[in-house]
Amino acid sequence: MRKWGLLAAALGLTLAACGGGTTTTTADGEAAPAGGSRLDVVKERGQLVCGVDGGIPGFSFVDESGAYTGLDVDVCKAVAAAVLGDAEAVEYRRLDSTERFTALSGGEVDMLSRNTTWTISRDTSVGLEFAPTTFFDGQGMLVRADSGITDLEDFAGQAVCVETGTTTELNLTDQMRQLGVDFEPVVFQDADAAYAAYDEGRCEGMTSDKSQLVARRSTLPNPDEHTLLEVTMSKEPLGPVTTNNDSAWFDVVKWVTYGLIQAEEFGISSENIATFEGGENPDIARFLGEEGTLGSDMGLSNDFMTQVITQVGNYGEIYERNVGAGSQFGLERGQNALWTEGGLMYAPPFR
Repeated sequence: MRKWGLLAAALGLTLAACGGGTTTTTADGEAAPAGGSRLDVVKERGQLVCGVDGGIPGFSFVDESGAYTGLDVDVCKAVAAAVLGDAEAVEYRRLDSTERFTALSGGEVDMLSRNTTWTISRDTSVGLEFAPTTFFDGQGMLVRADSGITDLEDFAGQAVCVETGTTTELNLTDQMRQLGVDFEPVVFQDADAAYAAYDEGRCEGMTSDKSQLVARRSTLPNPDEHTLLEVTMSKEPLGPVTTNNDSAWFDVVKWVTYGLIQAEEFGISSENIATFEGGENPDIARFLGEEGTLGSDMGLSNDFMTQVITQVGNYGEIYERNVGAGSQFGLERGQNALWTEGGLMYAPPFR
């Protein structure tokens, strides 16, 4: 059945491209008016449908009460706040690595905010649009502290658990091939199954993005018995994703994401935003929607970033409470610091 779903999604994208306009479907698979945008669909529905993983603490995780939390979840909330004025107007859809792109291209979700790596093939042949990176990461390897494994060469003849349908799987194969290491890949469609197999000892290592390994290690019965190797196998720029051929919707997701970064650069947070209102800085006045038409030019209210910051916070706040100093993980900002602090987070001008 999945093959037929992929074929249908591909035909839909082809017809949209051939027609010269955008064919949009709702999250229930219903067609929107020809030439319409996903932005119009979300507004009419009054709710954002956001595809997430749901099993990675700190990024997207469902707690015992059923509430979703994490950095990726907060990006969904930021888009909802900008478009609908309500950060809680989000329906979350848990998607595994093999179904996420089909769900997006088929209109089951409006966007992905699901630890998805930006690559050339996904950006072109798969038909995706990648908004600004919200977490710069790299692939790592988790092993048992007493395993005696210290580098990738030690995996000769050993098994490694990996989630299929990911850049992780290809990176692992490439790295081991380059090193001449003959290992046994043990692949899983579902991340939960992969980590369960690793915990049961079915493989000597578990590989994924380092942030995910740190988060998932915290859910193992004895986290201190596991450690990350001092190895980085790849570049993994992770961020929100939309489909091709819908520039209006992509612009919204893109500039809301940039807005989170710019707010931190301005020093505007959920706690102090009121002190910036009515100020004399014209750049901040435009950013908050007190001057100009930056919001209405995108089909949003001019104060869309005021709504985002008030309800969700800036990028620094999102990072710190979910994976940084205010969380159980305590991850340093590193590459995810602002460009003014030696990191890679940089937003184009709001003009």
